[in-house]
Amino acid sequence: MMYAIGVDLGGTKTAAGVVSGAGEVLFSETIPTLNRGGGAAILDATAALVSGLISRAAAAGITVDRVGAGSAGVIDASRGVVVSATDAILGWAGTDLTAGLASRLGLPPSSVRAVNDVHAHALGEAWTGSAAGTASSLLVAFGTGVGGSFVLAGTPVLGHRHVGGHVGHVASPYAYHNGAALPCVCGHTGHVEAIASGPAILESFRRFGGPPQVRDTRAVFSLAHDGDAAAIKAIGAGAGAAGQAVGGLANILDPAVVVVSGGLADAGDLWWLPMERALRAELLAPLADVPVLRAALGNTAAIVGAGKLVLKPC
Repeated sequence: MMYAIGVDLGGTKTAAGVVSGAGEVLFSETIPTLNRGGGAAILDATAALVSGLISRAAAAGITVDRVGAGSAGVIDASRGVVVSATDAILGWAGTDLTAGLASRLGLPPSSVRAVNDVHAHALGEAWTGSAAGTASSLLVAFGTGVGGSFVLAGTPVLGHRHVGGHVGHVASPYAYHNGAALPCVCGHTGHVEAIASGPAILESFRRFGGPPQVRDTRAVFSLAHDGDAAAIKAIGAGAGAAGQAVGGLANILDPAVVVVSGGLADAGDLWWLPMERALRAELLAPLADVPVLRAALGNTAAIVGAGKLVLKPC
């Protein structure tokens, strides 16, 4: 059986694991991402993480000689280069991700591949998760940001400039307050991410009169469970925007299944039910019965998907 290291490189943490040709994560480790250290420091730390896992695998009699990475940022998958990235990881844009890892690990460049982390997440769910066995799947993740991926015949659709999947940066009629479009982290206004992400729900809560001392989205959900009106309204707006956006995408792409992921999808029915209502209200009639599923792999999805980049299934 073939094995690979799958890497999930995010803005706050980097996780990696040994992935089998059957899509199983045999063991994994996590380190903080050196998101203020620059590209070289992040590559050094990631290579050390991967090297440790290769050694651990060798001690168990497993040979690993290939690495797949799902990384934050816009990733040119053909060259393995970070085309652009937000300030969540300073100095990441322009980093030669695959060549940098390959040289540090002493591997041939052809044995290391990379895509955006949400594409890796979707690929994992399409391989062994909620969308396993389907010809196509649309995954949209709602958490700190909003991102998505359309997997067709086992391959994520990356787009001509590798920007495909930026679901959070389409217009939403929900992303307005008192007639003004809400600012988005991308520099534009009125986007889905400006109303439907976790931080956006916290900001909505404050706009709707919630006290400023509430400092995280989990607390907003706790207040909503206790009946707080501002919290309920903020979550409803975010969930409605999320569902409408996903339903619109389903109308465009006609996936076999829709998979919804991320911290908000895991927050329970308070978010899920209004999200799914808004999604289904948006669907064209032939799509009325499209399955809408919660992601199944949790924190291992991007590791599995990254491993799949360099593995052939058993």
